[in-house]
Amino acid sequence: MTSRTIAKDLLSIGAVFLRPDEPFTWASGIKSPIYCDNRLTLTAPEVRAHVEEGLAGLIRTLYPDVQTLEGTSTAGIAHAAITAHLLGLPMGYVRGGHKDHGRGNQIEGKLEPGTKVVVVEDLISTGGSVLEVVDVLREAGAEVLGIVSIFTYGMRKGLDRLAAAGIENHSLSDFDTLCEVAAEEGYIRQEDIARLKAFRADPSDESWR
Repeated sequence: MTSRTIAKDLLSIGAVFLRPDEPFTWASGIKSPIYCDNRLTLTAPEVRAHVEEGLAGLIRTLYPDVQTLEGTSTAGIAHAAITAHLLGLPMGYVRGGHKDHGRGNQIEGKLEPGTKVVVVEDLISTGGSVLEVVDVLREAGAEVLGIVSIFTYGMRKGLDRLAAAGIENHSLSDFDTLCEVAAEEGYIRQEDIARLKAFRADPSDESWR
């Protein structure tokens, strides 16, 4: 599954929405020309098939020794489950925190120390949330081979964090490809691409507007 195909899919169902002239406001207050909700892929069967087959293909190629998939909570759980089904692998997921009842698990599903794991995430931005999952898995004794995800912004902060943690992410599509496809398909103007990339370079600097 090509990066352009996934970009077209995400745009066609509004999973990624570009609005440089009327930016969205993040919880932090930052104005953003892009909004991403990859959960929408779950309600679009054809797109969902492309995504899960794409993730399975990445894992087969890059991580043939993987023993289980671990989804991020909550967006990565369904994708980890479907991809694990395609690959005939076990799966589990990592909670955002320990349960306050029962056994108090943070990792759901059986995970033995030494298990070779691939983390499944829907979106990589600054990398903070997925690296918390990697840390939890490593503390539990898992060998985290890498991360696969649907889409990445390619933000410098995220790239630097992943490098510092010694972990690789491989995404089905990325910000630059999405911008190119969006301009070709008429979602944005060609001249908007430079503005979008300026935002990606430094989201806190609103001069791109």
